[in-house]
Amino acid sequence: MVIVIAGVSGSGKTTVGRALAARLGWEFYDADDFHDAANVERMRRGEALDDADRHPWLLRVRRLIEDAIAKRAGAVVACSALKAQYRSVLGEALDEVQFVFVHADADVLRARLENRPGHFAGAALLDSQLETLELPPDGLVLDASLSVDQLVDLIVSTRTLQP
Repeated sequence: MVIVIAGVSGSGKTTVGRALAARLGWEFYDADDFHDAANVERMRRGEALDDADRHPWLLRVRRLIEDAIAKRAGAVVACSALKAQYRSVLGEALDEVQFVFVHADADVLRARLENRPGHFAGAALLDSQLETLELPPDGLVLDASLSVDQLVDLIVSTRTLQP
């Protein structure tokens, strides 16, 4: 099984993903590591990526997910997965993929991003990410203001996420 922890920048998807992977004894991957250098630089300048910019990146993350499934290894992937079409690229025809969204209001997210030094996806990108965000109508959406332990407990206890 592969669990994708999704959400906009500042939602805590990497922190929650790392903690979840540690709890389950699974591998953790951050989709940010799969962006090409040009896109990282654009985001560092506060320029939002469009669908065409994101597509090759999503395909790289999809290959990672397929490899984990082929190896029958549990994995947790932190990935924004903002739109339904992005989630389709990542998980279409892969029953082993589950998406979990961590979400908070814009003020909470902005405060987190303003206090997060060194990451290329800063507060300047938040508005465009929130505009792009399509929360899944039937997916697991959790309050990002909960503690990391609470979020991990909720994810682990959700029956649909059991392998």
